[in-house]
Order: sequence, then structure tokens, then C-alpha cells
Amino acid sequence: MRALVLVCSLKKSPAPSSSELLGREVLAALADHDVDGEVVRVADHDVRFGVSTDEGEGDAWPSIRAKLLGSDILVIATPIWMGQPASICKVVLERLDAELSELDDQGRPLMYGKVAVVAVVGNEDGAHHVTAEVFQALNDVGFTVPAAGGTYWVGEAMRKTDYSDAGPKPDTTGAATKTLAANAAHLARLLADSPYPPSR
Repeated sequence: MRALVLVCSLKKSPAPSSSELLGREVLAALADHDVDGEVVRVADHDVRFGVSTDEGEGDAWPSIRAKLLGSDILVIATPIWMGQPASICKVVLERLDAELSELDDQGRPLMYGKVAVVAVVGNEDGAHHVTAEVFQALNDVGFTVPAAGGTYWVGEAMRKTDYSDAGPKPDTTGAATKTLAANAAHLARLLADSPYPPSR
């Protein structure tokens, strides 16, 4: 089993990112279930605006998409900005819209066999809203969401403490992350062994 973590921080590397930290914690928890993978910080790549699989010369999405096609589990790690998923997260979702017309030889969207989970960080409430928005978009293009497929951390409203500065949260975010990983790995194996039926 393989996972791809798409970090949707607005900051390029090597700037610290709480979203990347939580995404890496999800990947570490997945490793406990024999899932390996990699982390891609989307801001480090020239992902163009659009709703196709390839927006032309210089577009970095096709190479990221190739990593996704080779993965069983997608992790979207995003911060909350103004109560919304980060703009880079929305660009990723828009690019995934192209998958609606990318079908296998049995008429199923290519994402039908893949599991998606979400990791959210922010300094205010809104994690449930952001998770719901991202889940709905991912489900629309064929991903399957496991039970308890979201993990998050939010700090006190109007404060500036980031997840990376908040210290370990083993009984809250940590516990949610472990459950997410166990359920995602379990579901990915079930889908690999018993794919969805043909759509047509």
C-alpha cells in the first residue's frame, strides 16, 4: 500500500508548516499499517489553475497526478484561512475535477479504487467545515472516505499559536490520526481485494 500526502500550505519549503507536520504525522501513523509514501508540498511546484489533467508546458500537475495514480491513499493536509480550505487546496480539488472523465476499461473513474483522508490545522474553529468541503469534492470524483477519515487541530480563536508550536496532542489529534490511519489502510486493502463493480 502506498500513500501520497498533498500539503496545501501557502508557504513554500523550507518555511515551517503545521499542515506539513500533521500530514507527516498521518504518514507515520500509516506506516504502522505497512503503508509507505511521500509528502508533496504543492506550493513548491508550478501547479497551474484549471480543470484538466494537463494545463500545458510547465504545468507540474501531471507529475503530481502520476504519483497519485500510483498511490492507494490520498491525504490532503490543509490549513484553514478565513474559515475555508487554503486556496492551494482548492486548486488541487479543481485539478482533480478532470478525473470525472478519466475512466478505466470498465467505465469507472480512476479514483474509484482509492481512499482519501483529510488533515486540517488552524487557529480558529472551522475544521469540520473544511473537512466536509474537501470530503465532498473528493467523493464526487470517486475517492472513498473511511470512517473517522479526518484529523485536525485548531488553536484558540484570535491567537497565533500554530500546531507546530502547540506540543504533542496524543489524546486528541494524535488519537484521531491513529484511527484515521488504521481505517484508511483497512479500507484501501478492502478496495484492492474487492473493487467496485463496473459503472457501465
